[in-house]
Amino acid sequence: MSDAGDAPQKPAAEQPAPHHRNYRFLILFAAALVLIAIAVSIYHFTVGRYYVKTKDAYVDGDLVRLTPQVSGTVTAITEDQTQSVRQGQLLVQLDPHDTEVSLAQAKANLAQTVRDVVQLFDQTERDAAAVASEQAQLTLAQQNLTRDQGLVRAHGVSQQDLERDQEAMRNAEAGVRQARAALSSTQAAITGTDPATHPRVLLAEANLRSAWLARNRTRVLAPISGYIVKRTVQLGEQVNPATQMLAIAPLDSVWIDANFKETQLEEVRIGQPVTVTADLYGSSVKYHGTVLGLTAGTGAALAVLPPENATGNWIKIVQRLPVRIGLKAQELRAHPLFLGLSTTVEIDIHDTSGASLSQRAVWPAQRHTDVYRSQDAGVDELVRSILEANLRKPQAAPPAAKATP
Repeated sequence: MSDAGDAPQKPAAEQPAPHHRNYRFLILFAAALVLIAIAVSIYHFTVGRYYVKTKDAYVDGDLVRLTPQVSGTVTAITEDQTQSVRQGQLLVQLDPHDTEVSLAQAKANLAQTVRDVVQLFDQTERDAAAVASEQAQLTLAQQNLTRDQGLVRAHGVSQQDLERDQEAMRNAEAGVRQARAALSSTQAAITGTDPATHPRVLLAEANLRSAWLARNRTRVLAPISGYIVKRTVQLGEQVNPATQMLAIAPLDSVWIDANFKETQLEEVRIGQPVTVTADLYGSSVKYHGTVLGLTAGTGAALAVLPPENATGNWIKIVQRLPVRIGLKAQELRAHPLFLGLSTTVEIDIHDTSGASLSQRAVWPAQRHTDVYRSQDAGVDELVRSILEANLRKPQAAPPAAKATP
């Protein structure tokens, strides 16, 4: 038998050295890094440098905090949190009894005021007649005094009668002055007006309109269409114009506030196209919008308590500037976004011909509602009917027919 030690041995020079394998791996790894660096550089200079991106972006929008226009007690609540509401829809009903009593008082006050003013105009005619009467008395007293002055020389009348005529003359003159003063006073109260436009009547009309509005404002209506995101009012609660009852968010007009670093904003311009993805839907749903504007102040500068940098120890921190992004309405209808959701925003900065700040609005910022326009509907007809009923002078009763013998 052959011994195991007699087996032929492989020469040591034919076995691969371990350090050769390590060198090959390092060379391949370095080549891969170089290729990756070249690819990243090519992508950056051809594509990447024309886009700026941030994940510090959130959905924002209008939040209408609904408060009552008058004080009252809540008797009904028609909608609740998460439910949709339409513009003009009744949301909260307040107890109307107090306002109805005030409205009845205002109606009665207007009617009484109109009657008083009509009497004031009639008083002018009576005062004018009183002036004419006193003037006639003065004329008679003057004639009597003139006649008796001629007779006293011929001893036709006594000195006592003459003094009595003089006293009557002075009383008549005083009566004329008093009547003229009363006429001037009543004329001053109605000069330049008629019973329907007298200031007292207009003030009573204004009080009636105010009471009418207060009665109608016990119905709290939705000023816009949207979704109730918060309800704090309760049945039986006593509310006033400072009480926040509901909060409504119109989700069809939300936008994105993207907080970009100040180093990313050099070439960001109004009107540039934007791609947005929301964490709620993931990258499969993309929104397309445009840059609406850049806020003229960083988040730190616009904070309630801005930082004080004039201190001994200072560290430079890259600031972020809010950029408002508008979205397409049809995409929002297909995939609604809710206030506060996190998003990722990417701006295409190929076109830098726009402006960073614009002198005119590039998107409609005006908000309006007409749900309160009809609150005074019908009050004009009510005022007109009260005026017509109380300005009409009563007809004189026909003279009684004489009985035939």
